[in-house]
Amino acid sequence: MSGNRIADLTRRSLLRGAAALTGATLLPRQVMANPDFRLIPKPAKVALIGKPHPETAVWAYNELVPGPPIRVQQGDRLKVPVENQLAEETTVHFHGIRLPNAMDGVPHLTQTPIAPGGEFVYEFTVPDAGTYWYHPHQRSAEQVGRGLCGALIVEEREPIRVDRDVAWLLQDWRLQPDAQIRNDFGNMHDMAHNGRVGNTVTINGNVRDTFAVRSGERIRLRLINGANARVFGLSFAGHRPRVIALDGQPVEPHEPSDGRVVLAPGMRMDLILDMAANLGERFQVVDNFYRGLTYRLIDLVYADTPYRDHIPDTPIALAPNTMPEPDLNGAQRHEVTFNGGMMGQMMMQGRGMAGMNMRDMMHSGKIWFINGVAMLGHVMDPMLTLTQGHSYVLAMVNETAWWHPMHLHGHAFRVISRNGAPIRYREWQDTVLMAPRETVEIAFVADNPGDWMFHCHILEHQESGMMGVIRVT
Repeated sequence: MSGNRIADLTRRSLLRGAAALTGATLLPRQVMANPDFRLIPKPAKVALIGKPHPETAVWAYNELVPGPPIRVQQGDRLKVPVENQLAEETTVHFHGIRLPNAMDGVPHLTQTPIAPGGEFVYEFTVPDAGTYWYHPHQRSAEQVGRGLCGALIVEEREPIRVDRDVAWLLQDWRLQPDAQIRNDFGNMHDMAHNGRVGNTVTINGNVRDTFAVRSGERIRLRLINGANARVFGLSFAGHRPRVIALDGQPVEPHEPSDGRVVLAPGMRMDLILDMAANLGERFQVVDNFYRGLTYRLIDLVYADTPYRDHIPDTPIALAPNTMPEPDLNGAQRHEVTFNGGMMGQMMMQGRGMAGMNMRDMMHSGKIWFINGVAMLGHVMDPMLTLTQGHSYVLAMVNETAWWHPMHLHGHAFRVISRNGAPIRYREWQDTVLMAPRETVEIAFVADNPGDWMFHCHILEHQESGMMGVIRVT
C-alpha cells in the first residue's frame, strides 16, 4: 500500500470503523476515496444513558459521540478537513502522532484557530502503528468535556492474529439528574484539586451493562482515556490481561502490576484478553482507582456456545515502531519541577507574581507551575530549547499533592526510571502518569522540529498553568 496515498474516509468506512469499535470481527480494511469526508464539530443530542433518560445536549464531531473512528494503516497519508460549526473557535489535535508541527492543532502556537464557519485541512503521514485519538486543543477542558473526541487507529502492516480488534474510548461526564451536562466548567475547585471528575462513565458514547464474549476467543482491546481528569484503574475479574502497547507504542507483553490496568487522561493501552472461562459465566470489570469511588464499569458475559475449544497459541508481540533510540550516555539532562495546586507548593515566580498570595494567584487563574512558571494560553517563551537530532533526559519532580499525566507533543519518549529505580520495560510513551511527590526520568531524541506543547493532560490543570513549550531547532 503506497505511503503517499491519502486516506479519505467514506461513510461506508466510518460505519465499518464504528463496528470495529463496538466489537465486530475486524475485516480487511478498504478505504475508498471520498473528497466529501470531513470532521464537523457542532452541537448535537445523543443518548448517553438511554431510556427513560432524555438525550444529552453535547458538542460532537459529525453528531457522533465519540466522533467518527478513523482507521488507517501505518505509512498512509491522512487528510482530514475540519469544518467548524460551533459558535466558538476550535482546533483538532491528533494526540500521540509524530506529525509536522503545523498540523499539531495547538491554537496560536502552530495554527490560527478555526473560526466559527471556518475550515482547516489537516494532512500528514502517520509514521507509527498504534492506538491514538483526536480532540480539540482550544478551550479543551470544556470542548472535550462536552464530548469532542474520537479514536484514531493506525493498523500495523502485518498485524498480530486476534479474533476481534476492539476499541473502548472511555469518557467521563458530569451530568445532572435530567442527563444534561453540568455547566460548571472552569470552577476553582476543579482547577486547584483533581480536575473535573464526573459522575457518569461511557464506553464509546454509551453507558453499557454488558460486553458479549465467547470462550476460546482472543481479543485485542484498545483502551483510550478521553476523560478530562478521571484516572481509570481497571480490574478484569477472572481474567489476566496482557499489555502489548502503551500510548500506541509496542512493549514487551506483560501482565500489569497487581493485575490492574491504570490509564490516565490522554493515555492509551492495548491489551490481549484471552477468554478462557466457562460458557454462560459473567465477570465484572471494576474501576477502583479512587478510594471510595469504586464502581462496576461493565460485565464480560460469556455466550452459551464457544468460539473454539482453546485459545490460539500465536505470537502477541508487536513489531517496533520508528522512534530513534536516545543515547543515554551522551544525553543532555534537564530538571523539570511541577508545583502548585491545593496542598502543594505555590511558587511565587513568573510574570507579575512576586508578592502574590495563594488567593491572588487562584483569582488570576495561575494555579499550577512548571519550573515556577504558570502558562495561561498556548504561546510563551520556550521552557527548553533543544537541538534537533540530539538526545535528552528530562528529570521530572512532582512536588504537588495530585496526580499529573504529562504529555509531550510531536515525540515519543522512553520512561527510564521512577523514584530513582530503573523501569523494567522502559516503555515508549507520550503521556506519563506521575504520582504525588514522585520523580520520573524520560529520555528521547529531539528529532521533530518546531514549538511543541508539554502539559498536564488533566485539562483543568493545563488551563490553569501546567503547560510549557519545548522548542526543537
